[in-house]
Amino acid sequence: MELAERIRGEIPDLDRVVRRVLLAWELASESSKQRDIYLDSVALNLHGFYSGLERIFELIARHVDCDLPRGENWHSVLLWRVARDKEEIRPAVISEKSASLLDELRRFRHLVRNVYAVNLVPRKIEPLVSPLPELWHLAAVAG
Repeated sequence: MELAERIRGEIPDLDRVVRRVLLAWELASESSKQRDIYLDSVALNLHGFYSGLERIFELIARHVDCDLPRGENWHSVLLWRVARDKEEIRPAVISEKSASLLDELRRFRHLVRNVYAVNLVPRKIEPLVSPLPELWHLAAVAG
């Protein structure tokens, strides 16, 4: 039950992160004067959302699957692995549709880590923000 408790412990933080993304996005849409600052918040919290989910996926891979991926592309392998049934061990943790949306967030997280925030483009962030409430609902229900 320790694993379940650790996963449940991530849920309130992830919920707060989603609410912060949505609020900052709304404020960025309303305020052209401070848009960049709100977009920074959106980007940072989208990064945090994916990282939090990835921590859960890592816990599952380590403690349930007993098989944490390695190598240069382990983040991608982990994501797609939890979207599939692990025969006789567990059902898929997330749907393939959720995995596709999360894969976009995974790539965005990489971008956030490797570019200056001033280079973020709002029209490229919007497709990550708009499905977030549904994606979070699906992830929370599955958890």
